[in-house]
Amino acid sequence: MVTDLKHMLSLDAAHQLGEQLAAAGATVHRGQWQKAMGADFEALGLMDRGRRLAQVMAQFLPPDFAQAAPVLVSALGRPMGLDKHGEPTASDDVPSSFFYLPHSMYIATHGLQHLPEALHTQHALTQRFTAEFSLRPFLQQHTQATLAHLALWAQDDNAHVRRAVSEATRPRLPWAARLPDFVRDPSPVLPLLARLRDDPSSYVRRSVANHLNDIGKDHPELLTGLARQWLDDAPVPATRQSLLRHALRTAIKRGDAQALALFGHGQVSPLQIQSASISPSNARIGESVTVRCQLHNHSAQTARALADWRVFYVKANGTLSPKVFKGSTVQVEAHSSVVIEKTLSLRQMSTRTHHPGRHTVEIALNGHSHPVGRFDLQP
Repeated sequence: MVTDLKHMLSLDAAHQLGEQLAAAGATVHRGQWQKAMGADFEALGLMDRGRRLAQVMAQFLPPDFAQAAPVLVSALGRPMGLDKHGEPTASDDVPSSFFYLPHSMYIATHGLQHLPEALHTQHALTQRFTAEFSLRPFLQQHTQATLAHLALWAQDDNAHVRRAVSEATRPRLPWAARLPDFVRDPSPVLPLLARLRDDPSSYVRRSVANHLNDIGKDHPELLTGLARQWLDDAPVPATRQSLLRHALRTAIKRGDAQALALFGHGQVSPLQIQSASISPSNARIGESVTVRCQLHNHSAQTARALADWRVFYVKANGTLSPKVFKGSTVQVEAHSSVVIEKTLSLRQMSTRTHHPGRHTVEIALNGHSHPVGRFDLQP
């Protein structure tokens, strides 16, 4: 069962927040806190609940942020941990990670004129929730000072703090407003990413990869050039190669020749489609179809190719829109064949709405597309 996100910041959690602030020295009285929350609190969505509680916090914390900051830090629960793979593990001090959403919004609103105190508070916050959202206003209004502080964070002992360096500066961070200066010119952030590229935590490295993927959407040649530099070091750690594959995933999906060449897929593959099928050729929304290709290697040497599937879905207006499904590297011995296949779900999804009509399927071998066939989708 899907849980409404607003329940991640429940009424009980809101009262727990007030109790924690009171224990840390804020002048919070339960009745006044309840009244300040408003009778409509439970009707609000997650983000509106966060904003409302940030406003309530401002009523009960000292009006001077420099005085409020130590109270806020003192009220925080235990930090998150990391497992043996460097992945985050939650603390059980709070009902959910979104418990700290109001803290993030409060800092972003009230801390902008108190940079040292605000950054210190976010250093503590990001170890329990995230500071990637609350740091963005500081990057916009105090760019150089915040970047200088993040350079210190990039060397912090805590992986959650190091990850915040990459996440907060992402030009196209999901759920957040873009950073237009960094969209236009990401060069001020590149030294920070270089410091984190070989981080021992996969949690941090994945953030760097996602950040680079963001950059590549606006500056594809910059991304491939940077990746080439990072791969020129000898020896290149396997973790860095994996990071760059993830960073270049969008470029590889669209068949970017330079990105493909970096991983040995720059040449036209000698593999040819010997046969292809789509079953069933007629399907209904909610069902699935299986696409299958037999690839044959006519050459006298073993051949490899990166094989991705491209499905051209029918949109509401009847036009076709391509969606690339990441495949795998296929290796075929000389004068031999292999069969690859993929099952496509036609269920309605929150991320994709299916519409009736004729759909087209292709397979991309090293970025070069080859037709596979079509299937008709019925209501």
